[in-house]
Parts: sequence; structure tokens; C-alpha cells
Amino acid sequence: MTIITILPHEKLCRAGATLDVEPGTSLCDAMLQNNIAIEHACEKSCACTTCHVVVREGIESLPEAAEKEEDMLDMAWGLTPQSRLSCQLVVGTTPLTIEIPKYTINHARENR
Repeated sequence: MTIITILPHEKLCRAGATLDVEPGTSLCDAMLQNNIAIEHACEKSCACTTCHVVVREGIESLPEAAEKEEDMLDMAWGLTPQSRLSCQLVVGTTPLTIEIPKYTINHARENR
């Protein structure tokens, strides 16, 4: 199991969280399984940016993002060099520290 530290987020995880995750699990699935309701408007198909996260520690252990993920990330709010889509980030054996950005771009929700 791999330790994933989720930094505090005002709405999704006020106190932060420490997750014990099976390697090979997507970060998005790991958060959802641990009651962190990260948005995933495209149902984890790499067609939006609502599950955007910033990998604060451990990014060097991850494979590079695929071109499709990079293309989607170009549209994410608050993009950084450590940005990834949690639906595409597969947990390995190296511990990670993750920040969930304050805002997300979800046109379907914003138009309600």
C-alpha cells in the first residue's frame, strides 16, 4: 500500500487526509473511495479538467502525462508544472502529497 497525503481543502477535505492506496489505483478512484468527493464530470475519461490536482511531493516518481492529458491540462484553472488529472494519475509505490486546487472549471455545474 502507498501513503497518499491530501492537503486540506476548504470544501472537499477540511482537515486533509492520509490515504492508504493500493498501487495501480487511479488517484481519482482512491479519493472517491475515501469519501473525498473530487469532481470528475467526464466520468474519468480524460475529457475535462474537473479532477485536476497538484502533486506537491513525489511527482518525480510518476510517469509523464500522456499527450491527451497534457492537452486537457492546458485548460485547467491554476495550472502548474506539477499539475495532473487525478483520473489519469495511477498510484505507484512512492508516497505522494496532493493539493486539490481551490477552483475547478465545470461548465455544466456553473450553468445551473
